[in-house]
Amino acid sequence: MADQSLESEQSWKALDGDQMSALLRGSLNDFGAPPAASAEASERFRQQLEQSDQDPMDAFIEAVAGLTDAVERLADIAAKDPLAAAASIDPSAADYAEIESLPKPIRMTVRTWLGRLLVRSRLYDEALPVIAEVDATESIDPASSLFYRGACYHALLMKQEALTDLRTLLENEDDCPVRFSRLAKLMVADIKPLKEDSLDEISRLMTDVTRRLDLGRSDEKVSGQEQKIIDKLTKLIDKLEEQQQQQQQQQQQGGGSSGGEPKNGQESPMQDSQIAGGSGDGNVKKKNLGDDDGWGNLPPAERKEALQKISRDLPTHYRDAIEAYFRKRATDG
Repeated sequence: MADQSLESEQSWKALDGDQMSALLRGSLNDFGAPPAASAEASERFRQQLEQSDQDPMDAFIEAVAGLTDAVERLADIAAKDPLAAAASIDPSAADYAEIESLPKPIRMTVRTWLGRLLVRSRLYDEALPVIAEVDATESIDPASSLFYRGACYHALLMKQEALTDLRTLLENEDDCPVRFSRLAKLMVADIKPLKEDSLDEISRLMTDVTRRLDLGRSDEKVSGQEQKIIDKLTKLIDKLEEQQQQQQQQQQQGGGSSGGEPKNGQESPMQDSQIAGGSGDGNVKKKNLGDDDGWGNLPPAERKEALQKISRDLPTHYRDAIEAYFRKRATDG
């Protein structure tokens, strides 16, 4: 009874070959395929799983494509051009309505299969609309649905969404392929400490821009990501400069007069019971700081020295990021 209770709390479970075959047959019948054709396709699918190492989703798509024109066209396009296949899932595409009219297990499996193809090709932006709305429990391979969508969220720095999918995947680790569970744990540990506007986030954004450039992208999305990096670096460096100024002010205040009498050439602290002398009226004259907006900025030489000290112990890619920031500033100037 305890085992049954624990099993009922799992949000998903893996299907064996017979269960996947039955799901395929029922979905084809719901679609309106001839019963004999549905039975033949599902039996051939089951035999493929038993007699070969063929991937279940590939075999499922092959079986469905033989009886549905929309899935057959999608599979043909995906084999030649994954980006074009992703576009065919867009609501504005001609085949969208036909795909969406398929029984839910077929739709969810088709979207997972295509999403997996796109994620493996590092086409995360195109994969997300394909796989985002997948109901993993309706797919013949719930583990793949959760893993590849979680990997997509992870790559796009969508922290909460990634953690949700990857943790759901690990809820049923016993039914999860070992490669999925190990990578999922690594991704959870990697993205969990990620903080907004941190050097870690900036470094990941730079990696994402590199990926896009490697794919031949130079569109507004890339420009937007580059500007985001510059903005975050500006914010971070301004914060570091402010901290440096505060440290300098504290050092100057610590080295100033404390009101005591010099002793052997050094000042001694004022005694607690001693009344400080002075004939002033107690009013402090406001110092004129000038009208320049940048009055509080460090001089260029000191600014450079401060940043060098701050970044001295940072990993190489963080230092490179700051140097790239200044090169960008110099170019813009």
